[in-house]
Amino acid sequence: MTRLHLVRHGPTHAKTIVGWSDLPADLSDEATIARLHDHLPEGALVISSDLSRAVDTASAIQGTRRRLPHHRDLREIHFGRWELRGFKDIEAEDPELSFAYWDNPGDVRPPEGESWNEVRARVDAVIDRLIADHTGRDLVIVAHFGVILTQVQRALDISAYEAFSHRIDNLSVTDITHHGDRWSVGRINHLP
Repeated sequence: MTRLHLVRHGPTHAKTIVGWSDLPADLSDEATIARLHDHLPEGALVISSDLSRAVDTASAIQGTRRRLPHHRDLREIHFGRWELRGFKDIEAEDPELSFAYWDNPGDVRPPEGESWNEVRARVDAVIDRLIADHTGRDLVIVAHFGVILTQVQRALDISAYEAFSHRIDNLSVTDITHHGDRWSVGRINHLP
């Protein structure tokens, strides 16, 4: 049994779509960070995406936990030309593509970006490797909204559209357990 504690990084306060852009996290809410630190298992291993908002959040909650090298494939969705643009601007430019991407996630991709299915395959591969390398451990994985939802989708065996109905707040924890032949989901979007 391997337990995943999926933590969403601290807020960026961006009013646009942020995927692979390396915006910093606001980690000034020390009380929330302390509660998150205390909530996570002390003997867990910590890993994060390689984007600074995840790296810095992982550092803020790490404490004495052992840190694994951050991983590029735990990055957020690559939004391509939609990156750092507002939803209304994107929708005005190409309403059909915008609607298809969010309403029927799967193989639709933003211009020069990646589809939901590509994100899911990328993240699944990293998670599978982490589980294989650290079976039986608690893993704190500091990542992004899309990354966490890929694993919610996987563990609950639901559609991408259904996964998008889940809220994933900054500095929240989603607990998923791999039992070898099956998955179970604890709390989603828990704010300690």
